[in-house]
Amino acid sequence: MSERVMQEPTLMVLTALADAPRHGYAVAQEVKAMTGGRVVLRTGALYGALDRLLADGLIAVEREEVADGRARRIFTLSASGRERLTAEAERLAATAKEATRRLSVTRPSAASS
Repeated sequence: MSERVMQEPTLMVLTALADAPRHGYAVAQEVKAMTGGRVVLRTGALYGALDRLLADGLIAVEREEVADGRARRIFTLSASGRERLTAEAERLAATAKEATRRLSVTRPSAASS
Protein backbone atom coordinates (compact mmCIF):
# COMPACT_ATOMS: atom_id res chain seq x y z
CA MET A 1 0.00 0.00 0.00
CA SER A 2 1.37 3.42 -0.88
CA GLU A 3 1.76 6.16 1.69
CA ARG A 4 -1.03 8.24 0.18
CA VAL A 5 -3.74 9.67 2.41
CA MET A 6 -5.89 6.87 3.73
CA GLN A 7 -9.53 6.84 2.70
CA GLU A 8 -12.00 7.01 5.58
CA PRO A 9 -13.44 3.47 5.20
CA THR A 10 -9.91 2.02 5.29
CA LEU A 11 -9.07 4.12 8.33
CA MET A 12 -12.25 2.96 10.05
CA VAL A 13 -11.62 -0.74 9.32
CA LEU A 14 -8.05 -0.57 10.62
CA THR A 15 -9.22 1.35 13.69
CA ALA A 16 -11.92 -1.25 14.36
CA LEU A 17 -9.22 -3.94 14.38
CA ALA A 18 -6.70 -1.96 16.47
CA ASP A 19 -7.95 -3.14 19.85
CA ALA A 20 -9.28 -6.64 19.09
CA PRO A 21 -9.58 -9.21 16.30
CA ARG A 22 -13.03 -9.24 14.69
CA HIS A 23 -14.95 -11.00 11.95
CA GLY A 24 -16.35 -8.97 9.07
CA TYR A 25 -19.82 -8.30 10.47
CA ALA A 26 -18.29 -7.27 13.82
CA VAL A 27 -15.94 -4.87 11.97
CA ALA A 28 -18.94 -3.27 10.25
CA GLN A 29 -20.81 -2.95 13.56
CA GLU A 30 -17.74 -1.48 15.28
CA VAL A 31 -17.30 1.11 12.50
CA LYS A 32 -20.97 2.06 12.76
CA ALA A 33 -20.65 2.43 16.56
CA MET A 34 -17.37 4.39 16.38
CA THR A 35 -18.87 6.89 13.97
CA GLY A 36 -22.27 7.20 15.62
CA GLY A 37 -23.85 5.68 12.53
CA ARG A 38 -22.26 8.20 10.15
CA VAL A 39 -20.24 5.49 8.36
CA VAL A 40 -22.09 2.32 7.41
CA LEU A 41 -20.01 -0.15 5.44
CA ARG A 42 -22.05 -2.10 2.92
CA THR A 43 -21.22 -5.78 2.65
CA GLY A 44 -19.52 -5.59 -0.76
CA ALA A 45 -17.44 -2.57 0.18
CA LEU A 46 -16.48 -4.10 3.54
CA TYR A 47 -15.29 -7.41 2.14
CA GLY A 48 -13.57 -5.69 -0.78
CA ALA A 49 -11.69 -3.51 1.71
CA LEU A 50 -10.81 -6.51 3.89
CA ASP A 51 -9.49 -8.41 0.85
CA ARG A 52 -7.43 -5.38 -0.23
CA LEU A 53 -6.05 -4.85 3.27
CA LEU A 54 -5.13 -8.55 3.43
CA ALA A 55 -3.36 -8.31 0.07
CA ASP A 56 -1.52 -5.17 1.25
CA GLY A 57 -0.41 -6.95 4.44
CA LEU A 58 -2.12 -4.44 6.74
CA ILE A 59 -4.38 -7.07 8.28
CA ALA A 60 -4.16 -10.84 8.64
CA VAL A 61 -6.57 -13.71 9.21
CA GLU A 62 -6.06 -14.68 12.84
CA ARG A 63 -8.23 -17.77 12.57
CA GLU A 64 -11.19 -19.28 10.80
CA GLU A 65 -14.19 -20.75 12.57
CA VAL A 66 -17.65 -22.03 11.83
CA ALA A 67 -20.57 -20.21 13.42
CA ASP A 68 -24.16 -21.27 12.74
CA GLY A 69 -22.91 -23.52 9.95
CA ARG A 70 -21.12 -20.68 8.16
CA ALA A 71 -17.38 -20.18 7.78
CA ARG A 72 -16.12 -17.01 9.36
CA ARG A 73 -12.69 -15.38 9.20
CA ILE A 74 -11.43 -13.45 12.18
CA PHE A 75 -9.20 -10.55 11.12
CA THR A 76 -6.45 -8.86 13.12
CA LEU A 77 -4.28 -5.82 12.55
CA SER A 78 -0.78 -6.79 11.35
CA ALA A 79 2.40 -5.09 12.57
CA SER A 80 2.60 -3.07 9.33
CA GLY A 81 -1.09 -2.22 9.66
CA ARG A 82 -0.47 -0.93 13.17
CA GLU A 83 2.44 1.19 11.89
CA ARG A 84 0.35 2.58 9.03
CA LEU A 85 -2.61 3.34 11.32
CA THR A 86 -0.29 5.05 13.81
CA ALA A 87 1.19 7.22 11.05
CA GLU A 88 -2.28 8.14 9.77
CA ALA A 89 -3.52 8.98 13.29
CA GLU A 90 -0.49 11.22 13.82
CA ARG A 91 -1.08 12.94 10.47
CA LEU A 92 -4.73 13.56 11.30
CA ALA A 93 -3.88 14.82 14.79
CA ALA A 94 -1.34 17.28 13.38
CA THR A 95 -3.86 18.52 10.84
CA ALA A 96 -6.55 18.94 13.52
CA LYS A 97 -4.11 20.76 15.80
CA GLU A 98 -3.19 23.20 13.04
CA ALA A 99 -6.82 23.77 12.11
CA THR A 100 -7.67 24.47 15.76
CA ARG A 101 -4.73 26.86 16.06
CA ARG A 102 -5.78 28.78 12.98
CA LEU A 103 -9.40 28.96 14.08
CA SER A 104 -8.34 30.47 17.38
CA VAL A 105 -6.62 33.39 15.63
CA THR A 106 -8.86 36.45 15.88
CA ARG A 107 -9.51 37.90 12.47
CA PRO A 108 -12.30 40.01 11.08
CA SER A 109 -14.93 37.76 9.60
CA ALA A 110 -15.71 37.86 5.89
CA ALA A 111 -19.23 39.02 6.73
CA SER A 112 -17.96 42.19 8.43
CA SER A 113 -15.72 43.22 5.52
